[in-house]
Amino acid sequence: MTQSTPAINRAGLIPYLVCDPCSEAIEFYKKAFAAEEKFRLPTEAGDKYMHVELTIGGASIFMADDFPEYCEGKSQSPKSLGGTPVTIHRYVTDCDAAIAQAEAAGATIKMPPTDMFWGDRYGMIVDPFGHTWSFATPQREVGMDELNRAVQSMGKQQ
Repeated sequence: MTQSTPAINRAGLIPYLVCDPCSEAIEFYKKAFAAEEKFRLPTEAGDKYMHVELTIGGASIFMADDFPEYCEGKSQSPKSLGGTPVTIHRYVTDCDAAIAQAEAAGATIKMPPTDMFWGDRYGMIVDPFGHTWSFATPQREVGMDELNRAVQSMGKQQ
């Protein structure tokens, strides 16, 4: 009997993260973000993962171990590159609780939850694998006039 791979949610954009080691990242995302594991594809040796699918809040996220041998000898994980210019953003019902849960699982707080001029409560963490995540909880609607005044006010303060 042949086993088929699970159905993949192909809607929208799907982040594909290189994590070193991927096995630890899977467990971290389960604890930090209540991720649900859908699929793991190990290498033939079984020591790394070529492909992993998790869902976080119903959205798919793909992951793999770092394979420099297939990338011109260059590591691709944020830890090996000294960080990442990409932030993965999530809207959550409680920004403070989401950041506290991530910190308890091992993340570092980059920006504590703060009420922002655009109407969200917002904060950022860096996970143990070097990926940056931001969390926001909408608090109020802000019109373009108010946004523009806030941005202009920021420029005057510098």
